[in-house]
Amino acid sequence: MVSTAATLPIPEAPDPKRYVAEVTRASGSSFFLPMMLLPREKREAMLALYAFCRETDDVADEIEDPAESRALIEAWRGEVRALYQGVPRHPVTRALAVPIERFGLAEKHFMEILEGFEMDGGGAMLRPTLAELERYCHCVAGCVGLLSVEIFEYRARTIPTFARHLGQAFQLTNILRDVAEDAKRGRIYLPQELLEKQGLADIKPEAIGRTPGVEKVCRSLGGMARRHFGAASEALPRSERRSMRPAILMRSVYEAYLDRIERAGFPVAGRRIRFTATQKLRLVTGGLLRTI
Repeated sequence: MVSTAATLPIPEAPDPKRYVAEVTRASGSSFFLPMMLLPREKREAMLALYAFCRETDDVADEIEDPAESRALIEAWRGEVRALYQGVPRHPVTRALAVPIERFGLAEKHFMEILEGFEMDGGGAMLRPTLAELERYCHCVAGCVGLLSVEIFEYRARTIPTFARHLGQAFQLTNILRDVAEDAKRGRIYLPQELLEKQGLADIKPEAIGRTPGVEKVCRSLGGMARRHFGAASEALPRSERRSMRPAILMRSVYEAYLDRIERAGFPVAGRRIRFTATQKLRLVTGGLLRTI
C-alpha cells in the first residue's frame, strides 16, 4: 500500500529524448509512424507528450490497488507542477521542458490528462453517464489533441475544436475496440443511458460478452464516434491540412478501425481488432494523400 504522499519513481535516464523515444517505440502504437514525418523539434515534443500519456496511463491500467494508483497520480501532479516551476526530475518531464516553452503548452491540459487516468484507476468508468464519458474522453484524448495541435502550430481559430472532436472520436473508437478487454479489468465504458435503453442498466463486466443487446449499445456509440469525426472535418479548413497532417494520418487509422468494427457487427467478445504494421503503413500512406 502506498500512502497519499507517494514518491514518484524516477528511472535512471541520462538522455530524456532517448527515453521517451524508446517508450513510444515499445508501445507499438499507431501514433509512432505519423510522428516520424514531423520536423525534429516537433517530433521530439510529440514523443515526449506521448511518453507522458503512456507512463501515466500505466498507473491506472497496471496498478490494481486504487489507493496506490491515486497516490501515484497525485505524485505525477506534483511532477507536472515541478515541470512548470522549472525543476522536473523524471525523464519524461525533463523531455517536456523545452516543448512547453517553445510551443506554449498549457499546464491545465496535463492536469486534465491525469484527471482522466484517475477516473480509470478510481473505478469511475463502470457504466458512466454520457456526461462522465464525455469528460473522460476530453481528458484522456481531447487534451492530448489540444496539446498536439499547439506543437503542430496553426492559424485557424477552429483548430482547437477540430482537436476536441477528433479526440472524442479516437477515444470512442478505442472503447469499441476494447469492450472485452476492459470488462476483464472490471470496466464498462458503455454509458448508462444507452445501456438503460436496452434493459442493461445493471449489467456486470463478466456478462458483457454473452448478453444480447450490448452490440446495439456499441452501435450507438459508434454513431457518436462518426458524428465527432464529421464535426472534426467541418472544423478543419483546407488551409490547415498540411499543418494538421499527423492528426489526419492518425485519423486514417482510427476511422479504418471503426469501419472494421462496424462491418463485424460491433463484436463484444473475441480478439481485439488489430492492423498489421503493413496495413497501418497503407492506411497512413492513403491518409497522406488527403493532406496534399
